[in-house]
Amino acid sequence: MFNIATGLAIWCSEAMTLALVLFVAWRHNVRNEAYLYWGLGFFLTAIGFAMISLRSEIPSLLSIEVGNAIALLGQSAWVAGFLALDRKKIEWWALLPPAIWLAGIFLPWVNTDYSNRVVLYNLASATGATALAMAVAAGDMRRERTRIKLMGVFVVQGGLCFASALTMAVTLPSDIEATNLGGVSAMASAFLLTIAFALTCRLVMERSERHLRAMTLTDSLTGVLNRRGLLGYFESIQERAHGEQRQVAVILFDLDHFKRVNDRFGHQSGDAVLTAFARMARQYVPNNIFGRMGGEEFAAFAAVADQTEAEAIAEAIRTEFCRLPVSTGEAIVPVTVSIGIALASSIEANIDKLISAADRALYAAKAAGRNCTVTFGEEEAAAPAPATPSTTAGELVPTVDDQVEALRRMGALSRAG
Repeated sequence: MFNIATGLAIWCSEAMTLALVLFVAWRHNVRNEAYLYWGLGFFLTAIGFAMISLRSEIPSLLSIEVGNAIALLGQSAWVAGFLALDRKKIEWWALLPPAIWLAGIFLPWVNTDYSNRVVLYNLASATGATALAMAVAAGDMRRERTRIKLMGVFVVQGGLCFASALTMAVTLPSDIEATNLGGVSAMASAFLLTIAFALTCRLVMERSERHLRAMTLTDSLTGVLNRRGLLGYFESIQERAHGEQRQVAVILFDLDHFKRVNDRFGHQSGDAVLTAFARMARQYVPNNIFGRMGGEEFAAFAAVADQTEAEAIAEAIRTEFCRLPVSTGEAIVPVTVSIGIALASSIEANIDKLISAADRALYAAKAAGRNCTVTFGEEEAAAPAPATPSTTAGELVPTVDDQVEALRRMGALSRAG
């Protein structure tokens, strides 16, 4: 005969230990409410099963009705934990396990019959396992493959509980047989929960590792990719360009007179300019392959149809940045950006050569008066870098400012004549 009291005592001690560990983890990172809910789930389960094990010591109302309801409420807390892990709101169906129990336990033909109570509990527990599987499936299954295994464990647990309830409802066992069958089901569920907890730990660890990896590839000030993160995307851009028969474009941006901004308005204003530019520019770059190379220099990688498309991206960013009001609290900081573009076919594209060519194009844009875009086509980008960058190399993209200035000079010359 299965000694259910011993099994409950072992499970209660394990659940309390896990609850303590999870509460400590939550105190270490209070923003992650999943730890709090999971810890609460184990705590409630331990309390509920402890009350059940004291069947002969406390009133039956506390041991049966209340104890089982508290244990099932622990499942609801676990469901809430998985939803909180994905920053989703707590759904009403998370409370179904204790609700089903409370809805059925006060029926006379259930309350007075041990086998029927076990059937009801297994049905409620099967519902809880289903809710857990739903909560796990609500996350990103494609990126977090561990979720598939975890969901599978909960599906198996739900099926086991339902099969146990169905078997008892059909065979109508005696109280002793029901106790043995319920004990076997409880042991199997406890084993599956242990596996589920291990998989949950793996899921959290993988997510933490991915977060740390993202932090190493992200610029802390602007929130865009840093140099390392940006360069890591070059191969994917090259492959995309090859598959779509497009060219690879490297676009370098350098904020004009940035040192003057820092000297005149302060470094906080300089940081505000960098952040504003990054937030604005990434919206114009396909697939947001945009990052900060260092200092006031940014870069974008794009698969483009031709030179015209690359220049359209660059000019959209340049003109928008000129109109962008960057406030320091006391004054509006006047800001412009110079841009260098280098293009290459997807087959010939080389990251070092393209960045070098884009840098030379950027130098030419600076020499041309700043606040403009200079493009190096495939031939210029493939050419070796000269010892001294040429200020006349590349193709200067005419801007509205250039056209206005040219008309102003023509008018002045005509009046002088």
